[in-house]
Amino acid sequence: MTNTIHTHVYLVSAQATPNVTPALDLSLRPKRVILLVSKDMQARADWLEQVLKEATGVDVSRWLIDHPWDIEHIQTRMMELLEHYQNESLALNATGGTKPMSIAAYETFRAYELPIFYVHPEKDQVVWLYPTGWPRHELADRISIRHYLMAYGSQVLSKGSPNIPSGYQEIAEDLIRDIEYFSSALGVLNYFANTAERTLTSKPLGQGNHSAALLDLLDKLEAQGIIDGNRRRLTFSSEAARFFANGGWLEQYVLKTINALKRDIPEIQETAMSLEVERGKKVRNELDVAFLADNKLHVIECKAKNFSKPDDNSGVETLYKLDSLTDVLGGMQARSLLISYKPLRGADQKRAGELKVQVIQEKQLQQLRSLLRQWIVQGL
Repeated sequence: MTNTIHTHVYLVSAQATPNVTPALDLSLRPKRVILLVSKDMQARADWLEQVLKEATGVDVSRWLIDHPWDIEHIQTRMMELLEHYQNESLALNATGGTKPMSIAAYETFRAYELPIFYVHPEKDQVVWLYPTGWPRHELADRISIRHYLMAYGSQVLSKGSPNIPSGYQEIAEDLIRDIEYFSSALGVLNYFANTAERTLTSKPLGQGNHSAALLDLLDKLEAQGIIDGNRRRLTFSSEAARFFANGGWLEQYVLKTINALKRDIPEIQETAMSLEVERGKKVRNELDVAFLADNKLHVIECKAKNFSKPDDNSGVETLYKLDSLTDVLGGMQARSLLISYKPLRGADQKRAGELKVQVIQEKQLQQLRSLLRQWIVQGL
């Protein structure tokens, strides 16, 4: 029944996903999309149009709503639209727009006895509001990370390689299995790996930085070709090796764990790490790990630094940044998670709860696979 509808009418709003996923679903895909757009939503319409054209190949046109809070004006414009396209089979996606736009569009389509649907924001389903007898439809998970971010006004500039050497993975497993033993040593490693940025050679370690745990960790790094045998300074074999030692190992471990979960959770779509994105050609951000599941963006921040110092506000700053970034890049249904090798302060844990940022920390990493599975499934 739905594949006979050749034209969809979408109400442009700040939430782009419900206006992309129906067009990507092959059983619903129209030949044309008409965007109802107010003047203040023109930029978002630009992003949406670009995604629809690139990802689906559909024709896209616009129908301007001058007064998006005036129901009578909107009803008039809707009747003009239906008269203009009277020879086409149309359906309304009533999910977006202002409340008056959604109400006026619904009432007009209902008066003309034309199909109307709504995209359930949590269940990722198309719900037919009219005719009432049509069954709900589970939307296909077809959107890519690049197009998802593009729909919200961001461009992907680069992303990290998903190919992780097996020896690197073994080090990460050792760090998590013996978390208490390596915790302090890892903090030292992070510091000196950070000082090696650009030159690949760190500052001198000094006599106070030769604990048994650190020496064991450096031996593991040397065995995998990440550093050389010099213990006075750390010299890294490449920028990729330095990145691994400077906390990248946790990103890689998390990405590999999520990829392994695809076998259990088929709703997991594309995954990526070290994703550099640009918004408005001014603001650049890096997402440690990002993936799509059931057409929702999931953003994970991975931290190996110490958050527990009493006068350190970096924990709450990380949480606020993660919460804000997730909302801007992925909309209301996007989800965020902080994974920390070291424990957060009690105040930071409380703030995470208030912001609805999930946290996996310290020894919980030893159950990372099960905790990630639980978190992902809760969002489906």
